[in-house]
Amino acid sequence: MSRKENHDEALVEQIAYHYREILKLIGEDPDREGLLKTPLRAAKAMIDITAGYRQNPLEIAQKAVFEHAGSRIVIVKDIEFYSMCEHHILPFFGRVSVGYLPKGKMLGLSKLARVVDSFARRLQVQERLTAEVCSLISEALPNEGVIVVCTAQHLCMKMRGVEKQDSSTTTMEYTGKFKDDPSLREEFLRLIGRM
Repeated sequence: MSRKENHDEALVEQIAYHYREILKLIGEDPDREGLLKTPLRAAKAMIDITAGYRQNPLEIAQKAVFEHAGSRIVIVKDIEFYSMCEHHILPFFGRVSVGYLPKGKMLGLSKLARVVDSFARRLQVQERLTAEVCSLISEALPNEGVIVVCTAQHLCMKMRGVEKQDSSTTTMEYTGKFKDDPSLREEFLRLIGRM
């Protein structure tokens, strides 16, 4: 067994211990049949859900930067993501669309999705997630502008608090020519079906 696996196993055990204590605090019996393995399962799930803390999104992106002499705009739309609200530790999920104006280089398409996942798999807020993806793509390759639109549903608004079941939130961040030229933003929004 590798050192990393030992570390992960110790981490799982530590987190599971705390989940067991939380079960007691809310009035449950962690020794009852249905809950015996729950702390361990919840610990493993939390480690998966927060895998982004153990990833470097810039390294991910820069593994697939290629020469490019073509497209005026590159778009990957409807990248699904799942994240956890840092205010309530409840899920929020949705889709991100990313566009950029290439400047001699392009990014492997799957890397855009991996960058989104890397930032989403952390305790997060949607506004920061959108800004971080935009900023990272801007840094990862030469470009004339980047635009990111994120639409999500938040369980912290649906299952607690105001309990608004049909609500969704949209955030947008952009740089370069997308800031200077509203017609470029409109073109992007039209191409992703938002206009």
